[in-house]
Amino acid sequence: MKLKIDLHDIYNRGDEIERALRAVIDEAIEKKAPLVEIIPGKGSGQLKKRVLRFLDRKDIKALYHRVEKDSDNFGRVFVHFRWK
Repeated sequence: MKLKIDLHDIYNRGDEIERALRAVIDEAIEKKAPLVEIIPGKGSGQLKKRVLRFLDRKDIKALYHRVEKDSDNFGRVFVHFRWK
């Protein structure tokens, strides 16, 4: 099971971006999903940087296993979870 979130619609609303990211992380934890695909889009790269900064926060980083930037598609980020 993979969860997916597309941030194109809320790219310019900072509060909503963080809420949406937190919601998908919480959903992954609740459903024990192994993977979340975040689509910030290609654009200028600012939204992707914001997503990566959010994922790098200490409180968020403790929740997942690792982050993978898609080498084939600059506009995608994968967040991997490890469940016991």
